Amino acid sequence: MSSKPRIQRFERYNAPMHIRQHFLHVHVDKSLREKMPVKRRAIQIAKGDTVKIMSGAKRGTTGKVLRVSLRTGRVFLDSLKKKNARGKEFNIGISSSNVYITELNLSDKRRADKLKLKQTPKQKEQQEEKPAPEKKTDKAAESIVKASAGAMEKIQHDAQTQKGVV
Repeated sequence: MSSKPRIQRFERYNAPMHIRQHFLHVHVDKSLREKMPVKRRAIQIAKGDTVKIMSGAKRGTTGKVLRVSLRTGRVFLDSLKKKNARGKEFNIGISSSNVYITELNLSDKRRADKLKLKQTPKQKEQQEEKPAPEKKTDKAAESIVKASAGAMEKIQHDAQTQKGVV
């Protein structure tokens, strides 16, 4: 990457999504880092994590992550809300560089395995409660399979009649 700031900004703004994921790695609280078997200073933020704001007017505020936007690089917390002119509340985003993780959401097995952490019993129950999505079958594909099965039976029957078995 270039040392020129304008080139760095250009690269950052035009980065593809798989590269932007790296921009959303957030520092982990020291006490949480000591508990983790993997010694990593920063990990990718995810929905459900509890974070604390380090800088800005809302400094010290703790909240749960509702949404992470890869496109804008912003994190939306349940504790950061604003009202519009009509009085409707909406969540405001904060830059991921201004927060640090105080508690991890390990309901995702892949994430827990990647961080080499064990899920708590409560998180395992939440995972088991979610019903598996039903597989959608294509009716056209089913009819083709049935037709081909019927055709195979007919071919076998014709072969047997020619041999004189039936």
